[in-house]
Order: sequence, then structure tokens, then C-alpha cells
Amino acid sequence: MKKILTAEDDREINRLICEFLSSQGYETLSALNGLDAVRIVREEEGLSLLILDLMLPFRSGDMVLQRIREFSDIPVIVVSAKSDTRSKIDLIRMGADDYITKPFDLDELLVRVEAVLRRYSGGAGKVPEKKVLTHKDLTLDVTAGTAEVFGVPLALTGKEFAILELMLGNPAKLWSKANLFESVWGEDYLGDDSTVKVHMSNIRTKLKKLDPDSEYIETVWGMGYRLVN
Repeated sequence: MKKILTAEDDREINRLICEFLSSQGYETLSALNGLDAVRIVREEEGLSLLILDLMLPFRSGDMVLQRIREFSDIPVIVVSAKSDTRSKIDLIRMGADDYITKPFDLDELLVRVEAVLRRYSGGAGKVPEKKVLTHKDLTLDVTAGTAEVFGVPLALTGKEFAILELMLGNPAKLWSKANLFESVWGEDYLGDDSTVKVHMSNIRTKLKKLDPDSEYIETVWGMGYRLVN
């Protein structure tokens, strides 16, 4: 059973989310402030997902996100009343996997929870055959959901991992921003390429830290991205 932590200071909203997710077969935990959210993520074994409200006492949601990204790659769905693109981009840069705006429908939350968990777990059922993709000194273990450069772990968000999995699985392909967005996010591309740009920039920065002498991804101006041979 997947275990989900809801960090929300409104007790009634927290209760409703937990009761709804429990009715859908998930084990739920709750935190009413940012300090408890960080503590639970650090101490609770087998935690699968964090639903994180931004307006938390003691430590705000964005501070919680930054803190847990120092020690955990747990997928995070941010919940906020802010709907502007800049807020979403900033949170994606900090490591959020998805973003839902208040007020939201519980069925919409469930769809997002299922999508994020599916990307991380690869779905239920029999154990799949081990699948490993490589490019230069980058290795993706798709089955385990891990990445390494020179054998050193590379911390990736769910969508960053999905982007690299697509590109390494199709090494000769030139990926347009629309291709990447529709393949990874599963939504229609409406012409706003900032989301893809932010994720690609984050991937390049992380790769550069572990392998400063190599380029793994190049931009083909006006067309998109491809792997560097």
C-alpha cells in the first residue's frame, strides 16, 4: 500500500484529503506545520508521496521543499492558491513534481497523485525485466528509477527522469519542446515552453556538477533538443 503524507495546516482540509485518499486504498499521514513535514519525510520509512501546501506555519512550504530535497527525492505535489506561471516555475526549479491550485476537486487531486506515483513506480504487477539506458557516462536504471554519472548518484525529479528516459531511449531523435511536453506531462502543448526550458536547464546543471567536462544535451535553435554524440 502506498503511503502519502499531506502537509496542510487547515485541519479540515487535511482531514478531507486524508479520508479521501484512504478511501482510494492509500495509507495516509498528516502534518500541520512545516517542521513536522520535514521530520516525517526524514523519519518515516516507505513514504511514497508528499502533498505540500505552501502556507504552513513554522516553516513555509517552499522552505520545506528546499530542505527535503537536500536528503530525499520523494515526489512532491505542491498545493497553493497562487496560480501565476512564475510561482509554478520557481517551485519546479526547487524540485516539485506537480502543482495544483486551490480550490481543487478531490478527483483532480487523485488523478495527479496516480500520475506521479505511476511515473515513479512504473505501475504494479509482476517485477519487470531490468532496463538500463546509457549515454556517455550517464546511466539510467529505468526499473529502479535511479540515475548515475561515473557511478555517482544523480538526484532527479520524476519529470527530469522521464525526460532523460525518453532521450536516452531514442538517442538519435531531435525532440521539440512540444514533443517533450506532451510525452512527459501528458497534456496538450499550448506554446508556453518555459516548463520544458526549466526542466532542461535543471538537468544540464545537475549533469555538469558531476561531469563538468562533458556536454550531454544540446539545443538546436528553433527546433528543440538532442543528445550530444
